[in-house]
Amino acid sequence: MASHKKYVVEHMEDGISPWVLLEYLAISHDVGGGAKFYLTSLLPSLRSCLPRQLADPQVATTTSADVIELPGVRDLADQGRVCLLDPSATEDLAPEDAARFDWFVFGGILGDHPPRDRTGELRKYGFEGRRLGPNQMTTDTAIRVVKMVVEDQKPLNQIEYVDFPELRWNKYESTEMPFRYVKDSQTGEPIMPEGMRELIRQDANRGFEDFE
Repeated sequence: MASHKKYVVEHMEDGISPWVLLEYLAISHDVGGGAKFYLTSLLPSLRSCLPRQLADPQVATTTSADVIELPGVRDLADQGRVCLLDPSATEDLAPEDAARFDWFVFGGILGDHPPRDRTGELRKYGFEGRRLGPNQMTTDTAIRVVKMVVEDQKPLNQIEYVDFPELRWNKYESTEMPFRYVKDSQTGEPIMPEGMRELIRQDANRGFEDFE
C-alpha cells in the first residue's frame, strides 16, 4: 500500500547546516513524520547533539546505522523492494513502481552544486535504481516528487516544475537557484522549505559551497 512507503536519507555530512535542517523538516512534514522518514549513517557525535527539531522521534527516526542495517531492509532489498534514487539509473520512476517498492533511499545531499556522486556510495547494496529526470533537485524536492509519483500516482512528466528559479530581492539583487523545484499550483512559485528563502537571502553573497 502506498501509505506504508518509507523514505530514507543516508546522511553524508559531518554536521547539519541550517540549509539541511530546513530540508529535513520539510521532508518530515511532507511524508508524515518519523514513522516514515529515516535519517541514517549519522555520526554518533552528531546524533547525540542533533538540533532539537530533528531529535524528536515524531519528526524523524535517526540512527548511526547504515540504511542496509535498518530492520527488514536487507531482506526487502533481496526481494527487490528497495529503490535507490540514482541520477545514473537507466529507468525513470513511474506510478507502477508503487507496487514494486516499499522503501526509497536517497544519498544526501542531492542538492550539491556542482553535483557530486553521493549516490555511488549506496550502489554497493544492490538496490534497484530509478531516476527522477535529467535535472538536479534538492533533497526535499526529490522526496516530494517520489511521493507524488508513487503515492499520488502522478507521472513525472505531468508534474509541473520550476527550473533554476531566480529569487529577486529588490530591483538590483537576485539569486538564481541551480536546481529544479516543484511548482506551487496556487502561486506558480517554486515550493521550498519554510524559512529557506530567508536563509538564501541572508547568504546571497556567499557561494553555494558554503551551504554544505
